Amino acid sequence: MEKRRIAILGSTGSIGRQTLDVVRQHPDLFEVDLLVANSSWGLLAEQAREFDVNNVVICNTLHYGELSASLSDTSCKVFAGMDSVCDLVCSHRVDIVVAAMVGFSGLRPTVAAIRAGKPIALANKETLVAAGSIVTALSERCHAPLLPVDSEHSAIFQCLLGSASNRIRKIHLTASGGPFRTWDRQRIASATKEMALKHPNWSMGAKITIDSASMMNKGLEVIEAKWLFGVEPERIEVVVHPESIIHSMVEFEDGAVIAQLGIPDMREPIQFALSFPERLPLDNRKPDFAAIGRMTFEKPDTERFPCLALAYEAIARGGNIPCAMNAANEVAVKAFLEDRIRFYDIPAVVEGCMDRTGFIKDPDLDGIFSTNEEAAALASELISRL
Repeated sequence: MEKRRIAILGSTGSIGRQTLDVVRQHPDLFEVDLLVANSSWGLLAEQAREFDVNNVVICNTLHYGELSASLSDTSCKVFAGMDSVCDLVCSHRVDIVVAAMVGFSGLRPTVAAIRAGKPIALANKETLVAAGSIVTALSERCHAPLLPVDSEHSAIFQCLLGSASNRIRKIHLTASGGPFRTWDRQRIASATKEMALKHPNWSMGAKITIDSASMMNKGLEVIEAKWLFGVEPERIEVVVHPESIIHSMVEFEDGAVIAQLGIPDMREPIQFALSFPERLPLDNRKPDFAAIGRMTFEKPDTERFPCLALAYEAIARGGNIPCAMNAANEVAVKAFLEDRIRFYDIPAVVEGCMDRTGFIKDPDLDGIFSTNEEAAALASELISRL
């Protein structure tokens, strides 16, 4: 394959750092042209030096001076703000964009890159949750493929590669169950953020780890799978698989099921998205099935994890409701991490915002952005009353 120049949006986060690990293993095949971070200017500067990048953007403009000064002895060009991100992802120098910014903030630059015809290695699930119909239609129109990076969606994508035109009967979307899988509702109700951040299998950022603990993350992935693979939610079944070895499965009309297996390591799906359609060697731990011994499966419990049911409800209601759900969840998770609300206040806030946000049946991008603002404000108001 020819060398590919990469823009990494969210380079200082978990996905961004692991993407750079992949680049380190294949410097002959990947070159980093653009790095983007929100506030972690020190790590961003280190990354810029190591990979000799052309451009960096710090989204939080307050840190522009510090970042610019730290890179003043290099040829790297330093920018600040989201407008700069949206301009630079469209550069002719960028061959593929890794969309790994956290939350709704990833939507605008991802849309800009799609409009420029850039393939998107998509790790930001909120982009499709909030604006799935808009983003997928734009991707098709601009010939900018969406290559899934989430381990579950990468697994489904890989399972479908050899399926030709055979019809999918069902997608089995696996979930680890998070740190509270075996806890009863009373114990979960008293959970602290420190408890929720102790994921049993994966090392991830704080927001996605809390989403995993509440199973909202799996709900977001159900909505993402609908848009990526054109499968209605009633044919997407979540199954709890605590070993996290099977990353997801696809069932066909004859009952045959194809599964994709591997260790819990995000570098494999990241690398596959960057190198697609080729597979490259990867220096990582390989599964030892004899040591694993057995794999188990359970049904998810929406009484203990109501966020999963709320996600199914949001996509069933359609329109801008998934966007409202996502916005409320982002605000609620932030409040939980700041010790301002309890764990089960998260689904309560989300449900309240879904019911109160003004419904738009077929929102455009402006409608999506206004919905995000409205639902976030509603969530803040609800939280202030708790």
